[in-house]
Amino acid sequence: MLAAMSEPTQTRKQRAARRAGEFPPAPEALPRPVLDSHTHLDITVSEAGVPGGGPADDPVAAAVEVAAAVGVDRLVQVGVDVGSSRWGADVAEKYPAVLATVALHPNEAPRLADLDSALREIEALAARDRVRGIGETGMDFFRTADEGRAAQEESFRAHIAIAKRYGKALVVHDRDAHADVLRILDDEGAPDTVVLHCFSGDADFARECVRRGYLLSFAGTVTFGSAGALREAAAVTPVDQILVETDAPYLTPMPHRGRPNASYLIPLTVRSLAATTGADLDELCAAISATGDRVFGPW
Repeated sequence: MLAAMSEPTQTRKQRAARRAGEFPPAPEALPRPVLDSHTHLDITVSEAGVPGGGPADDPVAAAVEVAAAVGVDRLVQVGVDVGSSRWGADVAEKYPAVLATVALHPNEAPRLADLDSALREIEALAARDRVRGIGETGMDFFRTADEGRAAQEESFRAHIAIAKRYGKALVVHDRDAHADVLRILDDEGAPDTVVLHCFSGDADFARECVRRGYLLSFAGTVTFGSAGALREAAAVTPVDQILVETDAPYLTPMPHRGRPNASYLIPLTVRSLAATTGADLDELCAAISATGDRVFGPW
């Protein structure tokens, strides 16, 4: 399946070099199975290799197997452009543990010569049964300058419409753009299910999202020492509105920050969330699992 992936760009190769190193050891298994609500298997294998040292001829199966061994039995493969979205949709049809989302990443939209054509391809993929979400889409004011933001907003609005037409979850990328993300969702009318991927806001922003009924997906960043405001946000989020993700191969949880990330490291983030929220670990796992099935399932 990986033969269908595009070659990593020079930027990706440079990022991979910065993440050079072996995958961390597997953590203690969780008491109940959970999902990884947001991962990039294609980028993980291209940049960091095969998690768990599994067979290179079937890296997806290897990633699924090593994750399942620690209680992460379902994965959501997230698209960032047409190629990765098509690849993810195909993978989800081959591997029962994997579902897919499809989209143009907000930083991709300003680069496209024909945004409308790319959006039509995303919409065609959205109709496939194993595609359960539209994302990651949204706004990113960190990597995209002012001149690219109109294209980002146009793309975001189009993805919102696709999610509503097909009745699928909207997976939102929000970097340094909290107010604009809420403005656009309010303008367009949000889909029934909205997931704030890699939630990065403070407690006040979390309350705004919770009030709207959105799901907050926490990544390994919640384990970082400097992430006190993020932990405060997690603490005010009801457990039935919490998801957990890797965003692999990025955002590896402590104590392995800087090394390659993969779905099998989710237990580190879940245990951190349990400590932050005061939730019983077993009950938190059950809640995350049920929320994942409600948003994306059944697998």
